Amino acid sequence: MTCYRLKRNPPLIVPGGSERRWMDETVQRFAYRCTPLSIANASGWEILTPCAFSATWNGDPAPKGVTLQSPDNEHVRFARSHFGEGIITFEPGYLFRTNSGWAVWVRGTPNLVKDGIAPLDGLVETDWLPMSFTMNWRFTRPGTVQFEAGEPFCFITLVPHAQLDSVGPRLASLDEDPDLKAAYVAWSQSRKAFLAQLAAGEPETLKQGWQRHYIRGEGPDLNGQPSYHLTRRRLKMPQQD
Repeated sequence: MTCYRLKRNPPLIVPGGSERRWMDETVQRFAYRCTPLSIANASGWEILTPCAFSATWNGDPAPKGVTLQSPDNEHVRFARSHFGEGIITFEPGYLFRTNSGWAVWVRGTPNLVKDGIAPLDGLVETDWLPMSFTMNWRFTRPGTVQFEAGEPFCFITLVPHAQLDSVGPRLASLDEDPDLKAAYVAWSQSRKAFLAQLAAGEPETLKQGWQRHYIRGEGPDLNGQPSYHLTRRRLKMPQQD
């Protein structure tokens, strides 16, 4: 992926991080035991807000219904009210180019909730488009929200866009794959037994705390290790030319 700068000093692009404040605040940070959650958090790049600003929507669907404020109006370089309907429009400041068949999925940072406003997703065909795109957030109700300097306003990740149309989901009985069924049944029984022992206060189970099959890339009836397995994702920082 190439990120062509469209202006001097565009917003900073950094690899997405796996940590979230709300996950830190869970009891014993238990949310980090969910490997899919942490991997999703870091499966893309964040574009960061250059300066702090506040945004207020008074409920008017016209563009003038949203007002933005920042010291010295710094926000005008990258954020404005354009579409109306309680929407804030951000300019990432880049023209992205990807390999043939790959597109950029534009969205808010995964598993990062902001009260009063929500990010809108978009899929951009960056393998051919000579146009930039905007990132948009929509108020969920009239009110005021604050974006801090360094807060991500956009998250980009790559998808094999050209291949999706050829995917045909098929509903099937698990009996068709005896090995997979045996592995699933073994896991399911192991999980039920573990939860029952946990609820009963069995000392060894309490000491263990949680099962680690997924994070270890193993299962109760899984032969060998998977060919590809991550417990933590660290994407590359964009290189300067």
